[in-house]
Amino acid sequence: MPEINLSNSAKRDAVVGLESIAIPVRVRWIDRNGRGVKSVRLMKSTSEFQIDQLSESFGGIENVSQALIDGDPEVDMEMAGSYVSGTSRVYVDQEGQVAHRVEEIEVVRDPEGNEVERRPRRVLLQNVCEDSPLVWSGKTIPKDEAIRKFVFAGKMQLSHINGLTYDFLFSMAKELHDKDALLLLGAGPKSNQPLVLRRGTTPYRGFLEGRIEGDKYCLLLHLSNLELKAPEDQSEDL
Repeated sequence: MPEINLSNSAKRDAVVGLESIAIPVRVRWIDRNGRGVKSVRLMKSTSEFQIDQLSESFGGIENVSQALIDGDPEVDMEMAGSYVSGTSRVYVDQEGQVAHRVEEIEVVRDPEGNEVERRPRRVLLQNVCEDSPLVWSGKTIPKDEAIRKFVFAGKMQLSHINGLTYDFLFSMAKELHDKDALLLLGAGPKSNQPLVLRRGTTPYRGFLEGRIEGDKYCLLLHLSNLELKAPEDQSEDL
C-alpha cells in the first residue's frame, strides 16, 4: 500500500478512508463458588391463555375458577418454560391486536397502591454524560440486604481506558470489595437523583459493586427501579 504523506508542502487535499473496528468483549459471569451463571428469558404464556381469553372460552370468570380446580387451562404445556430470544416489544389493544398509534399515560399511585393521578408520560432527559459525571455518594448497603430489598433490572460494567483510570477504578473496586457492600449511586451534585441513561428511558437507582482478584478488578453498576417491602402484619386484626 503506498504511503500517504499528509504533511508535504504541496497544496492539495488528501482523502483518506477510516473505519472503526469493534472488538467484542467476552464476559463470563460466575457465582461465589466459581460456577457459571447466565440470564435467560422463559416463555410464561401466550395470548390465548390470558385471563380475558380464558373467561371468554369458558363462558365467564366463575367457570374459569372451576376449570382451574379441575385442570390447568392457563398453562400451555408445549410453550410454557421454553427459552425465548430475539424478541421485539409491541403494544396491543384490548382485543389483543397490535396497536400502531399509542399514547403513553403515567399512573401515579400512593404507597397503598391507590391511584392518585393519571398524566401524559414525561420524557426525561439524559443526566449521565461527560458534562455531568456521577459523584461518589459514600452511602453503602450490605449486599445481602440489597438483594432482599431491591429488584435489579439490569447491570453495566465500568472499565478503564488508561493506567490512570485503572488505578482510580481499581481503588474503588477494592474499597467496595473489602466492605462487601454496594455503593448507592445517583445523578446530580449530591448523587441523590435517579439515573436516566438515555433520553426517555426508565429512571433507575444505581448500586455500584466492586470485586478484585490480585491486580484484576470488576466494577458493576446494578440498576433498580423497584423496591421490595414486607407486608404489614395484620394478625392483630384477625
